[in-house]
Amino acid sequence: MIRLWHRVGKIRAISALAVLLAGLVGGLVIANRQTQHDASRTPVSVDAAAMPFSSSSATPSVSRSPFTLDEADALAKAKDAASDASAQAKAADDEARRKAEEAASRANQRTSAPPPTNSAPKYPVPSSCNVYSGNKKIGCAVLVGYGFGLDQMPCLEKLWDRESHWNASAANKSSGAYGIPQALPGSKMATVGADWKTNPETQIRWGLNYIKGKYKTPCGAWSHSQSTGWY
Repeated sequence: MIRLWHRVGKIRAISALAVLLAGLVGGLVIANRQTQHDASRTPVSVDAAAMPFSSSSATPSVSRSPFTLDEADALAKAKDAASDASAQAKAADDEARRKAEEAASRANQRTSAPPPTNSAPKYPVPSSCNVYSGNKKIGCAVLVGYGFGLDQMPCLEKLWDRESHWNASAANKSSGAYGIPQALPGSKMATVGADWKTNPETQIRWGLNYIKGKYKTPCGAWSHSQSTGWY
């Protein structure tokens, strides 16, 4: 941008020089014409008898071109140079203004763009819960009942595939985690139902409550699990 404005300054300087040259040439031409005019007013002794007169007027006929060919050519070249320099300066100004506006527009777009979220689905969204079976179909129905969209089901499917393979009896002997959502300890799920050891729906409800409170969405929980290995 600095280089562009520097170039604009140089073009403006050339334009001013060209205009000055045009004025100088014009001044020389005017001065020359004034000298010739003054010379024409100097009294000269003329033999009236020898001066030709037209039959219709007593005033002698005198004709002269406004400028000599050299003067006219120099003036035309100076005007052309001034015009070219002015056009170049305007074009450079327009280009600098256009680039400045584009830079400002890009800056506004960067500041106004919404931040990315980890809740956007990255996997094919099912057309309905009927594409699943068994505990996954129950999980999809409960998911929708909790107000989540079907776009969250692929994330939930992958999350609990990793944790328990959707097995309601899955138990981690080393940690004590239990059930489809791998609650730790499993007895936490009793807050949803006394049948938490055997009922997949009870386990799924507890798991979605946990996800909603801590990660907002199943895709948020899955994103955390991908980066840390747990949720």
